[in-house]
Amino acid sequence: MPEARERFLCIATEETGQEFLRQCAALQVKPTLLTVDRLRDAAWPREALEDVAVMPEGLSSRQILNTVAWMARGRRFDRVIALSERDMETAAQIREHMRVPGMGTTTASYYSDRLAMRISARESGFRVPAFCRVLNYDEMREFMERVPAPWLLKPRTAALGQEMRRLEDSERLWRSLDELGDLQSHFLLEQFMPGDIFHVESILSGRQVIFSVVHKSGKQIEPPDAGPSVFTACTVDRAGREWIELTAINNGLAPSLGMVRGVTHARYLKSAADGRFYFLGIAARVGGGQAASLVETATGVNLWREWARIEVAHLRGEDYLPSPSREDYAGSILWQGGEVAADTAAFDAPEVVARLNENHSAGVIVRSTNPERVEHLVAQYSAHLAQRLQPAPEAGSSPRLCRT
Repeated sequence: MPEARERFLCIATEETGQEFLRQCAALQVKPTLLTVDRLRDAAWPREALEDVAVMPEGLSSRQILNTVAWMARGRRFDRVIALSERDMETAAQIREHMRVPGMGTTTASYYSDRLAMRISARESGFRVPAFCRVLNYDEMREFMERVPAPWLLKPRTAALGQEMRRLEDSERLWRSLDELGDLQSHFLLEQFMPGDIFHVESILSGRQVIFSVVHKSGKQIEPPDAGPSVFTACTVDRAGREWIELTAINNGLAPSLGMVRGVTHARYLKSAADGRFYFLGIAARVGGGQAASLVETATGVNLWREWARIEVAHLRGEDYLPSPSREDYAGSILWQGGEVAADTAAFDAPEVVARLNENHSAGVIVRSTNPERVEHLVAQYSAHLAQRLQPAPEAGSSPRLCRT
């Protein structure tokens, strides 16, 4: 009789989720990783994995499904987890085909398809920027007459691998649609709204948000020569209006789209025009970049490990008990590209608790019990970097800033 073991199949076509895999192993669950050829030799925690399976890049959903079905002949997978956003739809299709518990394709679309999540959020009474489908041309013409330019042409899913485009007039829209051809219906058209960007990282259990942290993104330095870029973020003051309002909005919105348990990474915009918050997007995953590190630095909670604990608890029919947390504040400064990436020595405040130096990227994370101290350090360090990273401007030109 075969040995009874609890097993997770984890899909990742990006290098991420190592702590999720380690936590599964620590809980005596056997994780198998399905990734792509180019990540065969990535820094996966192989000591925690029962197996690593690789597949060629660019397989269709049907081909991936056939691959997993073949793998399942020799192993029973109790859960299928997408560690990266690009794999959420594929994992949902696999769950439905194999009848494995978890999000199916309809629910998953509300956390991966930017059009679906906007429609659902608007129908539930949450504010979103004006938008329309890229489908019916008369509908789009009416939108452009009603909503003044500029507009954003956004891919509906990360799996599409396309970048967002800013459009200043209708002529640029029609040219962009001609370039996209049959892909154009996989985009949406949205009003561009100046303002500040906020991220809310959450843990959900029993259809309720039981833990969340709010961070505000700083301005992204956009160098004119496509050189190094700088990104910043800070934990928001827990006693302030932004924390209180966004926590309340997110507590209602995150589970309203259908999630029962797991983690979410949501983005909101505070409009410069009216000061109100607008929903931009949400994903059923741990946030990328420094989001997870910021949360852990400020609260002591590792979102990857908590996500694994939630899934394992549900598999075993146990109640999930969140890990203890604290209420400090954290800020990050991350820059990518250029030789300057390896130099963090200039940032020597005692609040610096972590440094990143790898792959032409570098950064520091600061922590304090005082949110104003964190904001001051992030502003100081990012201003210092802006001066170092920006080349001497040509006559009549100046460095540009754009929202993240």
